[in-house]
Amino acid sequence: MIIAPSFGRPGRTLVVAVSALALASCGSGGDSAQQPAAPPPTLVTAVTVRAEAVPNIVDLPGRIEAIRSAEVRARTDGIIERRLYQEGTDVKEGTPLFRIDPRDRQAAVQQAQAAVQRAEATRLNARQVVDRYRPLINERAVSAQEFEAAQATLRQAEASVADARATLTRAQLELSYTTVRAPISGRVGRAQATEGALASAAQATPLTTIEQLDPVYAVFSQSSSELQTLLSQARAGQIKLPTLTGVEVRLVLESGEEYGPIGRLNFAGLTVDPETGSQVLRASFPNPERRLLPGQFVRGRLLAGTIDGITVPQRAVQINGSNAAVSVVGQDGSVSVRPIQLGGQTGGNWIIRSGLKPGERVIVDGWQKVQPGGKVRVEEPKPAAAGAGRPAGQPGQGGTAAQPGQPGQPGAASSPASGR
Repeated sequence: MIIAPSFGRPGRTLVVAVSALALASCGSGGDSAQQPAAPPPTLVTAVTVRAEAVPNIVDLPGRIEAIRSAEVRARTDGIIERRLYQEGTDVKEGTPLFRIDPRDRQAAVQQAQAAVQRAEATRLNARQVVDRYRPLINERAVSAQEFEAAQATLRQAEASVADARATLTRAQLELSYTTVRAPISGRVGRAQATEGALASAAQATPLTTIEQLDPVYAVFSQSSSELQTLLSQARAGQIKLPTLTGVEVRLVLESGEEYGPIGRLNFAGLTVDPETGSQVLRASFPNPERRLLPGQFVRGRLLAGTIDGITVPQRAVQINGSNAAVSVVGQDGSVSVRPIQLGGQTGGNWIIRSGLKPGERVIVDGWQKVQPGGKVRVEEPKPAAAGAGRPAGQPGQGGTAAQPGQPGQPGAASSPASGR
């Protein structure tokens, strides 16, 4: 439309305003046509956490000790002639380990044998005298004093025989010490004395060491205050503690690998170390492959009863260095990242010490695709995975979503309950 210039000033102003409004309305209509639609909420799998009985796991540092350890030392004097074993091998109790020069002890045995023969001859003569005097005493051919003297001489001769035999036994024992034998079965260490060295019984010369390595002990130090707190919680009913021998222990090696066989506590110290304020706990472990060696550093995970707690599947936890967090779905479907404090692990689940409450929904699968504050849609569980909403770490008790193609769950989708 062309406006005639003959219009007055007010008319021109009105026409310009109307034209501006028309142009603005056309521009806004074009922008709305170009604006994209909002994306749909991201599909995720979540579990509803609940309080349940979870293991109370206590981590303690410890070291391995041999269940039996024997220091092999010399028990007689002499020159070591030969080492009779191979270092670092397993030996049975009574296996010869060293041979000490036996000639001096052999001579002592022969001397003691001669003393026994001499004492026996003296005793035989004394007995014959008594036997001759006995019928004569009634005929008064021998006085009573002489007969009593003959009996006393016989008793002295018998005592001399006993003394000589004891000396012979001692000499034979000393001779047996010239062959040093293993006092226990186990793995024998390196020789601490070589051929030609002088072994001394008075100085108890060390020769080698034998250690039994199957089973072995793992010795832990537990703070006395923490142990008293644990016992107080047990008395208050907050923790259900088993008996001492019922406490299971798992070992974590220095490499971070978990040792397979499970041990059990068999000793708890009744005294507190005044320097460290700790008490000693000891567990026994089978060690058929000799993977555990005395002095080795380990960490023990003690299953000290059960407590009411919360668990979530391992794949739901976001770990960044020493920090851990989970993605929580709110009532309105929005996602927030919640820092948590982790406990131990059980059945493929993390035990949550703090940071979550029963009834909250934690994203298990799909949290990588969601930003904090974003909206999500929680997938409903399929009938085959109906028990997947209970994070107990057991088959049929959830915490881990069913995967397609698993036995008995063909095509089952990963979807726990969504807050129902």
